[in-house]
Amino acid sequence: MSKGKSKVKTHKGTKKRFRLSATGKAMHRSSGTSHLAQAVSSKRRRNLRGTTAVDRCMEATIQAALNGNSY
Repeated sequence: MSKGKSKVKTHKGTKKRFRLSATGKAMHRSSGTSHLAQAVSSKRRRNLRGTTAVDRCMEATIQAALNGNSY
């Protein structure tokens, strides 16, 4: 058996929380929407719907943890 380089594993916690868009941006779900949301105004809940892009300073870290795979 050859002893080449070992494979780099995908970070499973990152895989569950982020996905990469077609342009390579890391997208995430807004926090504060899953429970205890009745204390939040309707306007705030409405604006938290959907996914948003992660700040550019964290993109490289997330892409490295996902090994460039979009889940």
